[in-house]
Amino acid sequence: MEVPSGRHRWEEAGWYAGGTRPGDPGSAVILGHVDSTAGPAVFYRLRDLRPGDRFEVVRADGSRARFAVERVERYPKTRFPTDDVYYPTLTPRLRLVTCGGAFDPVAHSYRSNVIVFAKLAG
Repeated sequence: MEVPSGRHRWEEAGWYAGGTRPGDPGSAVILGHVDSTAGPAVFYRLRDLRPGDRFEVVRADGSRARFAVERVERYPKTRFPTDDVYYPTLTPRLRLVTCGGAFDPVAHSYRSNVIVFAKLAG
């Protein structure tokens, strides 16, 4: 799974189409860039979310799924919590993933990931 690429990659978030659809039972995962060489990107303010904050995901068919933030965590990229992010659940869950933490100028990337764990808000 990769963050979006192409012309509008900084403005769009990407969902793994083979995975759980946001709002359906299971763990849906959406990835997006935090910034670009030109400035902030789609998930620039992801790190500012707090437990209880609410947001919507607009699906391809135009329907909306509302979620509530459970927690926001930062993990070193070398210790990405694969099980916590992708583990199947019986209830609708959403994981929003972007880069964060310190920037490594040699590798031209961030050293960590910021992950928002959210549940369907109904």
